[in-house]
Amino acid sequence: MTRSTTTQRQKGEAFRALHARPQTFIIPNPWDPGTARLLAAAGFEALATTSAGYAFSVGRRDGTVTRDKMMEHVGRIVTATDLPVSADLESGFGDDPHVVAETIRLGAERGLVGASIEDLVYAQLHGRAARLHARDFAAERVRAAVEEARKLPFPFTLTARCENFLIGNPDLDDTFARLQAYQEAGADVLYAPGTTTRAQLEAIVRSVDRPVNYVAGLAGVPLTLQELAAIGVRRVSLGSTLARAALGAFLRGVAEMKDRGSFTFAADAIPYSEVSAMLDA
Repeated sequence: MTRSTTTQRQKGEAFRALHARPQTFIIPNPWDPGTARLLAAAGFEALATTSAGYAFSVGRRDGTVTRDKMMEHVGRIVTATDLPVSADLESGFGDDPHVVAETIRLGAERGLVGASIEDLVYAQLHGRAARLHARDFAAERVRAAVEEARKLPFPFTLTARCENFLIGNPDLDDTFARLQAYQEAGADVLYAPGTTTRAQLEAIVRSVDRPVNYVAGLAGVPLTLQELAAIGVRRVSLGSTLARAALGAFLRGVAEMKDRGSFTFAADAIPYSEVSAMLDA
């Protein structure tokens, strides 16, 4: 049973409009229907899933959840609120461009109006040494995702990610070339997570003419929304940051109970009535 009363076309159009307006916006990342509802109650205009946050919530490492399970998960996030939802679809759950296209189609069938695709080799998500697809092949994968998205009867915003910085390869020239290739392949939004300096981010924004996403909460110099807007970033996501912040509070409470036998952490717990009221909103 769905909670949503907004059509997928309306959601797709609203999500596309967020990227077209001049203001920088935050797209937070829930990891279950409850956190999706809380973020909607807080007034955010769109949501993005987090593959890591979801994986942690079911006791798995990031990159080890199957495509079927991920599709079930994104469907639950979609139906939790009326907000547009974009999904972290990792590396498309396969290397072949046809598999990536199929993943986009399956996500759209679950109600998504956007998704991101990484350029990591799929096997690397399962514990092997990380490497990226060759640039031309990576662009072919993006093109396949874009072509599938364009077949849909509603706007679908496709984000292409370059993972250079996340695998410890801060090669700006290669990152520029990859993002430009993904832009030429038709990606609507571009994204190079893991930059550690303002100068790197500024250079990336200048290198492309599509909206750029920035993920807050990773290593590097922390930047405010106002500072990111001044740089030219259009969209700010959190990835697994909110999930890890929640886990951090949980583990601090666990450590206090185990090591000190005290429970002062409970003073920071949100009141039961407040959670209930927000979920009923």
